[in-house]
Amino acid sequence: MNITDPIFHNEDAAQAHCEASRWNGEPSCPHCGSVRVARLKGKTQTVYFLCNDCRDKFTVRTGSVMERSHVPLHKWLLAFHLMAASKKGMSAKQMERMLGVTYKTAWFLCHRIREAMDGAAPTGPLGGGSGVVEADETYVGGKAKNRAFRKPAAKKIVVALVEREGHTRSFHVANVNAKTLRSVIVTNVERTAALMTDEAPVYIGVGREMQNHFTVNHAAAEYVTYGGFKHSNTVENFFSIFKRGVIGTYHHMSEARLSRYLAEFDLRANTRDMTDGERAAEILKGGIGRRLTYRRIDKLAA
Repeated sequence: MNITDPIFHNEDAAQAHCEASRWNGEPSCPHCGSVRVARLKGKTQTVYFLCNDCRDKFTVRTGSVMERSHVPLHKWLLAFHLMAASKKGMSAKQMERMLGVTYKTAWFLCHRIREAMDGAAPTGPLGGGSGVVEADETYVGGKAKNRAFRKPAAKKIVVALVEREGHTRSFHVANVNAKTLRSVIVTNVERTAALMTDEAPVYIGVGREMQNHFTVNHAAAEYVTYGGFKHSNTVENFFSIFKRGVIGTYHHMSEARLSRYLAEFDLRANTRDMTDGERAAEILKGGIGRRLTYRRIDKLAA
């Protein structure tokens, strides 16, 4: 990432970059879809377009995660690139310092970008064509016994599905039982896939519904067998990077917003073969049609 690029410092360059990314020279109305649009003239109107069909005004921000934001576009683009390039995440406090905005603005901006990351996520089931999908769960947060007043800690359980040489998809679930995990797996994994898990009994039932189900017995110090085929190291690697983000960058993830952080780490895992610039471009496109208001985020904690 070249942080000296004019799109990160010049508003006109940032405006042109966003318009090229969204419309590629053919702007269309986000309200009605018409291409009969005209750019308005005047010192304060140059960023606006007028639709000749529905007669509504719009800008390149309209209908995206950047809508109604007063943060300049060049700061938005820098934030997109920083989030895309930071392997273990970028805290809102760090974003505050680097962009020169308030903490509240940086926090909201980061959550909007995570919404765009969710919009850029691949769709469709994992493990197509008799692929191998590894499944495992982990816990986020400290132990109840380490809390000052010994109050029970909130359950924050993450289940991840990782397709070997493919995509990653992780979920925040309420509890670890056969019913919950079956719902996650059968919704996101092809029945023709081979399911790879540890020895936990909660996977036995859903494993029978898959083409094959292989397990590794971690309790017996079994980690890799069958010439390197039977293992759950791929999903463990994903958890390793995710936990480094929890411990080293974010320190705390609220249960209400954990799914947004998971979308962030999923996106970076799924675009690991891209350059930082290509990844940022995908996230920018993923923000189209994903407008996120502060009220909608705040309701999550209610």
